[in-house]
Amino acid sequence: MVGLENTASAVVDDPDQPLYESYACDSDRNFTGYCNRQLENLFHQQSREIDQERRKRLVWEIDATLQEEGARPIIFHTRGATCWQPQVKGVTVMVNSIYNGWRMEDVWLDK
Repeated sequence: MVGLENTASAVVDDPDQPLYESYACDSDRNFTGYCNRQLENLFHQQSREIDQERRKRLVWEIDATLQEEGARPIIFHTRGATCWQPQVKGVTVMVNSIYNGWRMEDVWLDK
């Protein structure tokens, strides 16, 4: 059985907020009560990492562990507030965010 929730808010383009908010042992928003202190040490390590590729690998390692342990499975990611009508052309949406990077000067309507 899987229970869905949509209570997480998110900042743009940084893994710290969802990791600490949803999976840290002492977080008030860790609604499932998941706790893995060793994994939490990796949260701190990735947060301090200045090399973006190394940080990305650490976050992928954290994510793999969270998925394997069933901490809070991510069922889907929404693409909210995005226009997908076929007659709208030229919309470019950021692949890692729905909140920034839109270039509306290139949008046109093909009717």
